[in-house]
Amino acid sequence: MKKIRCLVVDDKPLALDILTDYIQKIDFLECVASTTSALEALKLVEREQIDLIFLDIQMPELTGIQVMKIIGDRCRVILTTAYTEYALEGYEHNVVDYLLKPIAFDRFYKAAQKARQQLDSSLPSVVAIPALHPQERVTEKSIRDFIFVKTEYKIVKIRLDDILYVEGLQNYVSIYTRTERILSLRNIKKMQEQLPAQQFVRVHKSYIVSLDKIDSIERSRIFIGEAVIPVGETFKDNFMELIENVQGRE
Repeated sequence: MKKIRCLVVDDKPLALDILTDYIQKIDFLECVASTTSALEALKLVEREQIDLIFLDIQMPELTGIQVMKIIGDRCRVILTTAYTEYALEGYEHNVVDYLLKPIAFDRFYKAAQKARQQLDSSLPSVVAIPALHPQERVTEKSIRDFIFVKTEYKIVKIRLDDILYVEGLQNYVSIYTRTERILSLRNIKKMQEQLPAQQFVRVHKSYIVSLDKIDSIERSRIFIGEAVIPVGETFKDNFMELIENVQGRE
């Protein structure tokens, strides 16, 4: 039996280890390589014969969606992520399946079986949108438009559209909304992971801003209402490229 040659791409080493271990337990899969770098993944697709990629969506160099657009139809893709809001966009690119972290082995095995069926099929390469696991089922109406954050005494629901920006304060974050300021015990990296990347962008080691709440940008400063938010040198190029892309779509 010919094995399916797999590539695992995730910027978290622990996630790589888990998925690689899962692949080794399935007799029709073979792990050709694993990497934490999206750019290295593109090189591996060019250099190796890859049939299937287990691809994380949120990565620092390129997103999984961007990687899929670059590789096109060269191999099949199973997306892995902690956020359901990316499922619909992923399925526009005919992914085999969508695995929501943390990924249980039985769910992983079902996704691998789908990949084997599609790769063994003599049908054309156009793939029907796969069904989500019940816990992962997403529709346009069910895409999350809010988050829950833990404050000192309770858990608070915050609508994403109400968030102006977030300020990191060591192990706390300060969430500024249209009407109030909410303190939550978490670091800014964890907060960034909870917010949808297409709507919120990290512009400084201590700040995340909502793109559609920006009033103006002057030099290395962002103005949102009366707030003036600095743009850090580390984040400047990525932020300005994002702004240019938004301008280009208007």
